[in-house]
Amino acid sequence: MTTKRVSFIDGMRGFSLLGILLANLLIFQFGMYGKDELKNLSTLDTGALYFVKIFIEGSSMPIFTILFGYSLIKLIESIRKKKNKSRWSIIRRAVGLIAIGWLHSMFLWDGDILLSYGFMTLFLIPFFNRKAKTLFIWSGILLVLSTLLSYGPMEPSKKQQQKMDTYIEETNIVYANGSYQDIYDYRLNVMPPGFDESIFVVVIMLALAVVLYVPLFLLGMGLAKKRAFENMQAERRWYKLGALLVPIGLFCKSIGFINSNFSGILLMGGSQLLSVGYICLAALLVSTRPIPFLLRAFESVGKLSMTNYLMQTIICTSVFYGYGLGLYGKLGVFLGVVFGITLYSLQCVFSVYYLKKFKRGPFETVLRMWTNWSLNGQVKQKETL
Repeated sequence: MTTKRVSFIDGMRGFSLLGILLANLLIFQFGMYGKDELKNLSTLDTGALYFVKIFIEGSSMPIFTILFGYSLIKLIESIRKKKNKSRWSIIRRAVGLIAIGWLHSMFLWDGDILLSYGFMTLFLIPFFNRKAKTLFIWSGILLVLSTLLSYGPMEPSKKQQQKMDTYIEETNIVYANGSYQDIYDYRLNVMPPGFDESIFVVVIMLALAVVLYVPLFLLGMGLAKKRAFENMQAERRWYKLGALLVPIGLFCKSIGFINSNFSGILLMGGSQLLSVGYICLAALLVSTRPIPFLLRAFESVGKLSMTNYLMQTIICTSVFYGYGLGLYGKLGVFLGVVFGITLYSLQCVFSVYYLKKFKRGPFETVLRMWTNWSLNGQVKQKETL
């Protein structure tokens, strides 16, 4: 891998963390379901809400997902180049992600994504040795399927809405005023409407989650096998073409807020197209006129992605939840965006200076040692897969 290619991938990972933070701040402030039921907002907050939902929500995590698939293939190639067992290393990495994600979701925040990434890694094992063309075909098929599954009315029934309103009201009280133990017990014992009906419903929803995320993992894996972003000057024509997905994705997401049977398709499809468009647009800008200090900041955050992601949870729950500063639901959407940009800027400064002294973040180091099955971070196995 060339230095430029690594810099771009890390930089995009860092950039996606900014979007993830801004989208997650709606959850930190108003709850997983309350963020979609906000009413009586000021003009400023309404504008900020639509900005986050159209430009950021649903399109930042897919960027991270694509890059995860990309990095997964590069990790496998690196392990095999050293003539080590890639399958067992990847399985251990998946188990490590599952463990960290479970601890994160159990004791800190129910919006964790690491747990899902760990399980998804295990699901992707049969695709590791497939050709790029095969990965792209499966990605396209599943992308169309997952988008079509979003067809149908999004408006809940009156009974469903009443249940959700009650749940949101209870959640707001607990999270705004409760102690750590109160919030922990509530998160563990009270299920949102729809999840408390039957285990069958939960299994179906988890299966649908797999269908929704797999296409993006496969896309990233295919791009890695095609060695995309390694010769960025030569690939500029593809970046220009891909950047056209940005206005298309924004248009789809914008009209998706007009309630109809096609709203889900427009929001889902638009979000995924926008994420790919953002990557291509960023690659085009980097290959045309890069801004060194900005790239360095994004790259530094990206190299410490897990540490920064988990620190965002620790800081935000401490600021908004009742056992911290208790600002749950009080800051507002616009000031929440300002808070998010400020926090991310501090993470940029922290990451740049941290990497001057250390090669990896603390959580990245733990996961690497577990993956490599050694205390010094070096793989000891010497057999090929």
